[in-house]
Amino acid sequence: MNRPVAIARSDYRHFLSITTRWMDNDVYGHVNNVVYYSYFDTVVNEYLIRAGALDVEHGQTIGLVVETQCNYFAPLVFPERVEAGLRVARLGSSSVRYEVGLFREGESTPAAQGHFVHVYVDRETRRPVSALPEALRAALAPLALAPLALAATDG
Repeated sequence: MNRPVAIARSDYRHFLSITTRWMDNDVYGHVNNVVYYSYFDTVVNEYLIRAGALDVEHGQTIGLVVETQCNYFAPLVFPERVEAGLRVARLGSSSVRYEVGLFREGESTPAAQGHFVHVYVDRETRRPVSALPEALRAALAPLALAPLALAATDG
């Protein structure tokens, strides 16, 4: 198995500072692996809400996570401030692949990095939308790795 290559801080488009909590640490003295996914979810949804692209209570379109992955390079611990970097690697017709790097405050190499894929669905039917809402597409454009990542493709 090939060791993943850490993605530099400069390759992320948006950052959110997250304060670790006492309860984030496990008995081994570092942030438990499941908490990293909570940080991923936090940076993505904070960005979407602030950009006006996600209405968690009344929006007709919602994102469901269908895939996640994380690589760990160094432990995070309480009390530390984590800077979560966000970018969009792929923007499809009904799905988005978000990539996240978790950095110790001020560091250029991530302690962890990973991704998750949202499939955007109708809130009531839970069926994929035929096209991402324009507000979502517009909010994600500044996070895209390259203009080609914004081309609508299947899924």
